[in-house]
Amino acid sequence: MDALKLIALDEEDLKIVSAHAQDAVMKVADLEFLAHRKRFVVAMNRFAWEESGGLFSHHNERRRCILHFDRVLAVRTSGIARDKPDEVLSLLAVRFDPAEAPAGVVELVFSGGGAIRLDVECIEARLTDIGGAWEASSRPAHKT
Repeated sequence: MDALKLIALDEEDLKIVSAHAQDAVMKVADLEFLAHRKRFVVAMNRFAWEESGGLFSHHNERRRCILHFDRVLAVRTSGIARDKPDEVLSLLAVRFDPAEAPAGVVELVFSGGGAIRLDVECIEARLTDIGGAWEASSRPAHKT
């Protein structure tokens, strides 16, 4: 499959980005806020759900990608130890909480209760695969 390239400019678009980024893993060191550019960047290894071939398929792969948000005014974290750069985070969802339109808060929710909240002027996000795929040893599973 070709490299995934998605852009989100509204809440519905962000839901699609969230679905493709679900279960991505990254290290704390992979989180970067470029305040002078109003950009928040996350380099991560996403599980390629679009390649998994269904519930009982044995084909599982991950891809290196970049998720970045523009027009970010501030970043707040909770439950993430910034002093532990090698700690691994697993992304569960990307959500949007609207404020005075088009502004709001983009929230990245991680397993274990961690979260990152981005105060944004508006939704402007991109998810882009930047490398090849590799076989994943297992498929992410969630307790219901």
